[in-house]
Amino acid sequence: MTVASPATTPPANRVPAGIVANIKVPATSANLGPGFDCAGIAVALYDEVEVRTTDAGFSAEIEGEGHNYLPTDARHLIITQIRMRLETLGWHLPGLKLKAINRIPHSRGLGSSAAAHIVAAMAVKALLPPDAGVTDEDLLQWASEAEGHPDNVAPAVYGGLTLSWNEHRATGDIYHAIHLAPHPDITPVVAIPAKPLSTAAARTLLPSTVPYSEAVINASRAALLAPAMTQTPRLMFAATQDWLHQQYRQPSMPETLKYIDALRAEGHAAVVSGAGPTLCVFATDTTEVAAVQTKLSQRAAKSSQHWDVRILPVATQGATMEIFRP
Repeated sequence: MTVASPATTPPANRVPAGIVANIKVPATSANLGPGFDCAGIAVALYDEVEVRTTDAGFSAEIEGEGHNYLPTDARHLIITQIRMRLETLGWHLPGLKLKAINRIPHSRGLGSSAAAHIVAAMAVKALLPPDAGVTDEDLLQWASEAEGHPDNVAPAVYGGLTLSWNEHRATGDIYHAIHLAPHPDITPVVAIPAKPLSTAAARTLLPSTVPYSEAVINASRAALLAPAMTQTPRLMFAATQDWLHQQYRQPSMPETLKYIDALRAEGHAAVVSGAGPTLCVFATDTTEVAAVQTKLSQRAAKSSQHWDVRILPVATQGATMEIFRP
C-alpha cells in the first residue's frame, strides 16, 4: 500500500474569512420534576452571540455572565467546540472573532452550557457551505454529544416543551427529541440564587439505585407531564412531583429545597430547575403568577443571599440565526 506524502496530501477545506452569524439561544429548564434527564422547556431569557470568520487568530469579547472569568482566546468553549466539529467534518478554520452577550446565569440550572453548545453547533452550520444540509437533528446530535445529555439541548433547539431520549450504539449515542406546544396558561416563575452550583457537583449526590416503589411512582408522574403541560394545566402540581433526584440533592441547595417544600405545601407546582440551585414554579393563571412572585420575593428578602425573582414566559421558538456571507 502506498501512503501519500505530506506534500501530496490534499489540504483540508478552508473556511473563508468574512462569514458572520448572529445567533440567539434561549435559556432552558430541565427535568420539570420527575422527567429526569429527558424533559425540558425553553424560557424567554437569551444569550446572543456573533461569530465572524477571519484570516487568522481567535478572540472572544464577552458582556454579561462570565465577562470576568471566561477565556477570551482560542480556549473559549464555543470556539473550541466550533473548531473541533469543523475538523471532524474535514474543514480548517484559520480564525474567528466571537462577541457574546451572556444573559443566562452560569451554573444555576438554566441551561447555560447547553446554550453554548447550541451556539457552537449553529455556528458550524453557518460556516459550512449552504448546501451542506445541516438539520435541526444534526444540531441536537452535535450539542448533545458535547453536553452529555439532551434535556436542555432539545428545548434550546426546538423551543417550547421537549421530551428527549438516546439510543446506545457501538459508535456512540444517538439523540432524539419530540417537540410539544405547552398550554398557553402555563407561565414559569423562577428564583435564581446568587450562589452557583455545578451540575457535576449536584450529580455526585445521586444514588446508584432507588427504591422500586419510588421508581414506579416517579414513572407515573413523569408520564403525566406531557398531558399536564400541553392539555390540562390543573394537573401540573401532581405531574411535577419527583422522587428520583431532588431529595438527594438537598444537601447542596438546602434553601432551594426549603422554598420548594413550602410552595408545594401551598399547592404550587414548584421544582428544582435542572441541577439547581434555581427553583421554578409553573403557574397556571395570572393570579397564581402574581401570588408566586410575591411569595418568592418575600422569602428572598429574608435570605442571606440575593435571589433574582423573574417571570420567564415559555419561549415557543428555539435558537435562531442570521447568516451573512461575503
